[in-house]
Order: sequence, then C-alpha cells, then structure tokens
Amino acid sequence: MNVLTIDIGGTHVKILATGQTEPRRFDSGPGLTPRRMVTGVRKLAADWKYQAVSIGYPGPVLRNMPLAEPHNLAKGWIGFQFEKAFGHPVKLVNDAAMQALGSYKGGKMLFLGLGTGLGTAMVVDGIVEPMELSHLPYKKGTYEDYVGERALEHEGKKKWRRNVAEVVGCLVAALEPDDVVIGGGNVKLLKTLPAGCRAGDNANAFAGGFRLWESAAPTASVKVSRVKTKAAGEK
Repeated sequence: MNVLTIDIGGTHVKILATGQTEPRRFDSGPGLTPRRMVTGVRKLAADWKYQAVSIGYPGPVLRNMPLAEPHNLAKGWIGFQFEKAFGHPVKLVNDAAMQALGSYKGGKMLFLGLGTGLGTAMVVDGIVEPMELSHLPYKKGTYEDYVGERALEHEGKKKWRRNVAEVVGCLVAALEPDDVVIGGGNVKLLKTLPAGCRAGDNANAFAGGFRLWESAAPTASVKVSRVKTKAAGEK
C-alpha cells in the first residue's frame, strides 16, 4: 500500500509518500484551516500516487478525530471529514505520537518534541500512548511556556536550554522511562542532550505514519514489528 504521510506543525505542513525520498512542505500558521491544509497537500502531492493517508495532528485525537482545536492553527478541525476531503482512507493521530512511533526501539520510551509547542507521547511495549503534558501547570505557566518556540524567542537560547534540561528532568523523574527521545525541529539547538536522552529526527514522523498502515518507511532508521496504537483518551 502506498501511503501519504502528513505532519502538521505550527510553522509548516510536511508530507512524504511511500517510495519518495524528499519531503515537501508549505507554510502553516494561525491561518491554516483543515480545508486549506487539504488543498495545499493535494496540490503539493499531485504527482504522487497513494492509496491511504496518515495525518499527525497537533492536538488530542480520539477515534480518528480531533478532540480539540489546535493551539497554533485556525479553527474548524473538530468534525472535519478528512476521508471525504482526501478521497482515501485516513488514520489521524497526535503528531507527537506519530513521531514517537517512528522513533521507537523497544521498552518504555518517552518522546518529547521541541517545536512550536511541546509534543509528548509514550510508547510502552509497542503501544503508543499520546499524552497532553505540554499544557499542565509548571512554575508560573505551563511546560510549553518554558520550552516552546515563544520561550525560545523571548528568553534566548541559553535560558531556553536550561529550561529544557529542567523540564526533561521533571518528566523523566515522574514517568521513569527506559528510553527518552527528544525530537522536533528545535532539538538541533541543544548543545548537549540531557543525560540518558537521544536525539530524534523529524523524518521519524514519516516513518511513524507509514507504520500506522503496517508499511515500511523509506526513511526509517529503526524497525518495529507489530506496533499497536491507542488514541488519546481511549481506554
């Protein structure tokens, strides 16, 4: 099966299809509605063949549908008919969960995505569990307020790096993972990774999207067999 994987971020929408080696992207931002996303993706992928679609969504997902509107995009995502819009079967998961799935090697893994916001997910014995930790109270705000894009711009790299180390330490102490992956576009800005952590890669989001359909990703750096997924909030 040829799969089109879509990674929706607060700054860009990135896409890759089975058999392709170079991702494509276009700008997202606060004006991006789901209809504009679909139009942009279909235009960008017009010369690619695919039979199914995976979407990494920047927010909580339950039973293949968004539970809440994204913080950094326009509204209109709740109730949007993605399968009808694309004309293909669609699997929609939290974006951090999709990248976590593509980064997984085994055991109990915590994924933290440093980008426009803070993406969080865990994979335990092959089961993906999206988590919404970024907006939990932390100090005078939330975790995202200290390690997201706005914090980086307002506080500068030096203080932002200290914040990242502190937040990672708090979450590792609370969740006790065997493996910690720090991904997202801003991981490259860290001079050194916190102890016990390894760097992720945005390409792993595509790997995770392909794995949702039990298909091998052309850019995958690791292989995971019989990985199952669980939607955020699903028992």
